[in-house]
Amino acid sequence: MKLNDLLKLPVFDETMIAAGANGLNREVYTVNMMDAPDIISYLKPNELLITTAFHLKDDLIALLELIRVMSAQGCAALGIKSKRYLGGIPQSAVQLADELNLPLLELPSNISLGDIVNKSLSHILDMRTTELHNAMQTHRQFTQQIMSGQGIPKLLDQLSSLLHLPVVLLGPYLQPISGQFTRNSTAARLEVSLAGGGHLLATTSICSSFSLLDEQRETLTLFPVYTHRQLHYLCIEGFVPLSESSLILTIEQATNVIAFELMKENALKQNRRRIQNDFFANFIGGAFSGSEEIASRGREFGLSGDQRYICAVAKLDGAEKTTSFVQYKAEQDRIAEHLEAELTNFRYPVHLFTHDRAYVLLMPLIDDWKTVEPSFVSLLERLQHKISTHYGSDLSLGFSSYAQPLAHVPISYKEANEALYFGGIAGKSRFIEIYQPKEVPEILRMIPYEHLRKFYTDTMQGFTDETLKDHHMLLQTLSVYMETHCQLAETAKRLYIHRNTVIYRLEKCEEIIGRSLKDPEETLRLRMAFRIKALLPEGATSK
Repeated sequence: MKLNDLLKLPVFDETMIAAGANGLNREVYTVNMMDAPDIISYLKPNELLITTAFHLKDDLIALLELIRVMSAQGCAALGIKSKRYLGGIPQSAVQLADELNLPLLELPSNISLGDIVNKSLSHILDMRTTELHNAMQTHRQFTQQIMSGQGIPKLLDQLSSLLHLPVVLLGPYLQPISGQFTRNSTAARLEVSLAGGGHLLATTSICSSFSLLDEQRETLTLFPVYTHRQLHYLCIEGFVPLSESSLILTIEQATNVIAFELMKENALKQNRRRIQNDFFANFIGGAFSGSEEIASRGREFGLSGDQRYICAVAKLDGAEKTTSFVQYKAEQDRIAEHLEAELTNFRYPVHLFTHDRAYVLLMPLIDDWKTVEPSFVSLLERLQHKISTHYGSDLSLGFSSYAQPLAHVPISYKEANEALYFGGIAGKSRFIEIYQPKEVPEILRMIPYEHLRKFYTDTMQGFTDETLKDHHMLLQTLSVYMETHCQLAETAKRLYIHRNTVIYRLEKCEEIIGRSLKDPEETLRLRMAFRIKALLPEGATSK
């Protein structure tokens, strides 16, 4: 409790404030009595020390040193029965205590030090017991609200009523996930601060209070909510001082209950996400027998068999080469949660699936595509920006050019994948590529799969050895060279390399395939092979 509140006890009725009045708001955790001259070694922060000063009666230097050390240790105050041995508190001690803002109390001579210690500690203990009892009651109340199914929003409303301040639950990237800020701009400004490298909560802090500097100078207090996966934040719109221990205890009980509820919700989300991803994998894999079964299965996940859908496929650039599968899977789950949160703010519903190492977005086409396309592309650009800002990764997307009914979504998925593939093979990064129907691929789809695979393997036979040095680099250079109609300068420009490097790589390609790239028949054959590769399932080209 605060020192000025403790001094209101009857045992301190005749106590005088000799110095350090500016420090009366210090917290007092315990009260100790000085009975030996070496007390300095045993001082504790927030401790009220009382003494008769018997050991200091002839040693003013020791008294001044005691005051200095107590201030440095963060002690609450020093109380002296000065009239018994000192005859009064020395003026130099008063002056030093004032300079250090350490309260110096002149205790009455008719009250024993033992009574002061006992009654002070008893009162502090009673206050602490009351606070802990209230905290337990609050924890029980919050827990009952969660157990009764009222959820986190109801808990936040209850906490807001107790604090008389608005309360918002924020996600790992300071995005509101329950509750709303009083001002609409607050969430965006917090995200900008975080994206700019700001650290709004020290690792050892109970909470963090700060102000958003503008004409209204909005003050926020963040409390960490620890879960097993990611840190969330309980944001109080206002200043909550650490000295208000009862309020701090109440908020800490709320964060504990919210943490358990978040972990429960996350487990349910993970299970549902796994089920819906299994459905999508079976769907595009042709596991369902017909449109009726597809419509029936899709209804479980909010998909309508009578609705047409636009499909987009997204992947992180270079993720397959730089991270292990386990690392990527953990990051994929975090990114999927982030993308889901962003998609909820879009004007149209968007369904998110993860398949293999990709994120798949299905958007029902409710309005005319020309009307929807600008906002959909804007959404994809915003997703790219979010992933780049918070994860330091580039996200590339391909999406189908026109909507398909639910039963034909696998076709849209292949189109989006093809757009993504050709954007990547052309040397682009962080791109958005729309699928453009091409005559050659459409014709190639009419050829039996085994014939396509054989044509590809025969043409690219020299590249089937995965141990070949610079295999992928040479293959990419050859692909871009074909796509640019054998233009060396354009190929070098797209790959950001020197023209001579392109020539060198192409000569290596000629050595591998054993044929000249100047032969028009050969270049046509290679371009056909690259088109076929985009149509074949993953792994089929290496069989």
